[in-house]
Amino acid sequence: MVVLSRVFGSKINAANAFSRLFSNKQALKNGLQQIREMSGHHHHMEIKPSRFQWDKFKDMCHYYFMVGAIPVGAIIFYTNVFIGPATLTEIPPDYEPKHWEYHRHPISRFLARYLYSSPQQEYEKMCHAIFEEDEKMQMRKLEQQVKEKMKEYQDYEAYYYRPVTAKYLRFQKKVTENQEKNMLGD
Repeated sequence: MVVLSRVFGSKINAANAFSRLFSNKQALKNGLQQIREMSGHHHHMEIKPSRFQWDKFKDMCHYYFMVGAIPVGAIIFYTNVFIGPATLTEIPPDYEPKHWEYHRHPISRFLARYLYSSPQQEYEKMCHAIFEEDEKMQMRKLEQQVKEKMKEYQDYEAYYYRPVTAKYLRFQKKVTENQEKNMLGD
């Protein structure tokens, strides 16, 4: 009883616990009987931050990963098992293979055909980029020459002009001539 009193705190509690543990013969056969303590001082609710947002984030990550991973995995499995890699065959003399037919795996063939540009298009895009840069270089060179001439002649900056419509000039000329005739005629 002294050992139980050290565990449970007092001799009265130890006696009650001892009698509760060994009062039922069925509990002795199955092991220790579970004791229910409703108002024990060791059981209290800890205040801690909510994990709702973290759990929701993990659930959404798992969900969207599976939404993407399961179909993609099924397509890759089907392609590798039922279609398989391409085999080399003799090309007929009058046939020119398309650019995607050079790829071995069916998925890379699909990507080359529908998503990526052909090598010819890539080459033409590169040539166009080189042409554009050459045009910019020529424009900069011409602008530098203009600036040098302006420095040489000590001229002012005049990069542009305003186009003038000739009908207004003709109208102004006619008005001016009429005014001069009227002034001379008087």
